[in-house]
Amino acid sequence: CNPIQYAEHRKTLEKVICTAEKFGATHVSTFAGAWEGKPVESAYEEFGKVFRELADLAEEKGVKLGIENCLMDGTWEHATCNIGFNPKAWEVMFEEVKNDNFGLEWEPTHQMVQLIDPVTELRKWCKKIVHVHGKDATIDWDAVRHGGISGAVPFVWHRMPGFGDTNWRDIISILRSNGYEDDICIEGYHDPVYNGELEMTGQLHALNYLKWCRGGEFTPTPWEK
Repeated sequence: CNPIQYAEHRKTLEKVICTAEKFGATHVSTFAGAWEGKPVESAYEEFGKVFRELADLAEEKGVKLGIENCLMDGTWEHATCNIGFNPKAWEVMFEEVKNDNFGLEWEPTHQMVQLIDPVTELRKWCKKIVHVHGKDATIDWDAVRHGGISGAVPFVWHRMPGFGDTNWRDIISILRSNGYEDDICIEGYHDPVYNGELEMTGQLHALNYLKWCRGGEFTPTPWEK
């Protein structure tokens, strides 16, 4: 979805926002759009125009609007369909669109492929998180040291929670401490090891792992008033 560059994409997004409540959805997620092949900064002005209207529409319909933090194979100098992959862009995006219902659909993986520490990032941006994807990554630091991150040598792999490098206990603690009450949706079909006949094994492990990271099943405190 590139609602900055393509009018038909924006119309589709508007339709999704307007019908979300019919499906019981509390938020709608999308990409921020971009001028394809151009630097991220070149799209800031148009982003503001488009998403102020979209955020107002979402607010009118009672839903939150989130930008997924995925690079979509873009770079800072040559974006594809999403300028919302880097905190440097978020600073401008949230100045352009100040609505409380506008934020991020966030997952650690998309930051880790940029060698950004997701836990440090989350501490700063948690108040803007409207939805979380349960996906992780493993970084091969030897590959980074010897081959860099230009793509010549693989250095990072998307993983399911429980098989990657992220401390999900920290993530859930930060989310809880900042009032996050939405879910964490496990995103499968990316793990290079737990796929094919092991796909459901990996997804079930991820579910059980995330439950463990949150502290297990809820147990009421007997003396709580």
